[in-house]
Amino acid sequence: QVQLVESGGGLVQAGESLRLSCLASGRTFSSSAMGWFRQVPGKEREFVARIGRSGVARFYADSVKGRFTISRDNAKNTVYLQMNSLKPEDTAVYYCAADPALGGYGVNQWAYWGQGTQVTVSS
Repeated sequence: QVQLVESGGGLVQAGESLRLSCLASGRTFSSSAMGWFRQVPGKEREFVARIGRSGVARFYADSVKGRFTISRDNAKNTVYLQMNSLKPEDTAVYYCAADPALGGYGVNQWAYWGQGTQVTVSS
């Protein structure tokens, strides 16, 4: 079992930056793929970024490529999402996800989820 706790959300203005963190419990973090998704009310949860176990393989949604960076620190059981040049359309609840396999672009490819952290970007 893996428990995930996100932090770092908040209210910022367009063009500013935020860094989200996700702390994972358990001893399986280093063997898990990690990902970030986001969701706005009335819409499906959408893929943002994912990172492989070693941190080398990284994948991004086209909408965030070049602005967001996913990273992980296996010694701290933590995955990060650095978000730069934020836009109002980035406003959403951001969720951390973990999977003992590879994860993927779909929500049904992830075994564990955090409770989410709100990010609001004002124009």
